Amino acid sequence: MSFNRFIPAVFALLLGLALPLHAQTQNAPLRVGITPVPPFVMTGETGEWEGISVDLWRTIADEMDQEYEFVELGFNELLESVESGNVDVAVGALTMTADREARFDFAHPFYQTGLSIGVPHNPKGGLWQSLRALFTWQFLSLVASLGLLLLFVGILLWIVERRRNPEQFGGTPIQGIGSSFWWAAVTMTTVGYGDKAPTSLPGRLIALVWMFAGLIMVASFTAAITSSLTVSNLQRQIEGPQDLPGNTVATIANTASARFLSEERISRESYPDLTSAMQAVAREEVDAVVYDRALMLYRNQQLGDQRLDILPAVFEQQLYAFALPSDSPYRATIAQQVLRATESPEWDDLLQRYLGR
Repeated sequence: MSFNRFIPAVFALLLGLALPLHAQTQNAPLRVGITPVPPFVMTGETGEWEGISVDLWRTIADEMDQEYEFVELGFNELLESVESGNVDVAVGALTMTADREARFDFAHPFYQTGLSIGVPHNPKGGLWQSLRALFTWQFLSLVASLGLLLLFVGILLWIVERRRNPEQFGGTPIQGIGSSFWWAAVTMTTVGYGDKAPTSLPGRLIALVWMFAGLIMVASFTAAITSSLTVSNLQRQIEGPQDLPGNTVATIANTASARFLSEERISRESYPDLTSAMQAVAREEVDAVVYDRALMLYRNQQLGDQRLDILPAVFEQQLYAFALPSDSPYRATIAQQVLRATESPEWDDLLQRYLGR
């Protein structure tokens, strides 16, 4: 065989070997890395993977007619596996950042989120919230103490007036003490109907002291009521991140929300997980919780009677996207399918199923 015929023969042989190998590579199942992060990636009642990101990926894979296999990894291991190419795509709640973009590629973002604030649930608010503050243990104990003081002053006056002024403070002990209790009450409030008045010198001295003491008692009692109502209203004045300073906020350590609160120098209390943080707010141990909006919406549906009010304000916005190794041949196709899936009506139904309306 001449040299001119040998070269094309070798080329044809190599091409014939390469094509099956290329086809085998294209048809091989994709390794899809995932890490649990409800409601984007989680296991359902049957033990199968489900969630916003998982359901979206299944839709994309069906459109691509592409086989795949899930590989569960820890979060840091997942990022390292994408960077090294040990997985073909990472599916979850991965935030697009400049640092990560330098390590690997992202497809088109499929979900925009950010931090939100959860506050204690207030179904009625307004007048009811203010009235509820009047029935706290501290307030009721104050009223009881005032009643005992009025009774003490009334008994003291009855002792010195019952014989010298039987027309107004006489009768049975219950009647006499009742009359003197009434006198102490109207004197303290400066109403002074004049229907009861001491006539003896000791009685008038008691009355004089009680008049001045009553001014102080009324002022203190009014201040207590005002304080209770003011504190109650202040607890409901968190309407956005600008209202967080001065309050104690629940969060989770080493998260975007914790960094935000630290940078803004807002008093914070760390909890091991989101559920614990939200339950602490429901018990009013802290004033609010700051965390990723989508995750709080999902957890909030599971709290039942401890459900919070998630404020509409969203700040420190983030974008979620699938991650792929640099120069992945699947990036353009997956990005196109993400756009097609998120623009369909089924996407809104998917979000409502996991996050509610």
